[in-house]
Amino acid sequence: MMKVSICIGSSCHIKGSRHIVEDLQYLVSEYSLQDLVELSGTFCMGKCQQGVCITVDGVLHSVSPENVNAFFGKEILAKVS
Repeated sequence: MMKVSICIGSSCHIKGSRHIVEDLQYLVSEYSLQDLVELSGTFCMGKCQQGVCITVDGVLHSVSPENVNAFFGKEILAKVS
């Protein structure tokens, strides 16, 4: 199972992590990936300047509400389908 952790610390929250969490929950459901992708929230990853921090199986990514769909397609959907 792919593990995706989204930072919900204060800096990432201000940069839109709540919207990213909601978008990823929707996309995982839309593509019926609930059995393949585990979404979780985490607090500060220590890279606050990089935007909303997300790890996919331990690899750090910087995501914004504007590029969350592209991120999902490249880093999640392409790797589990």
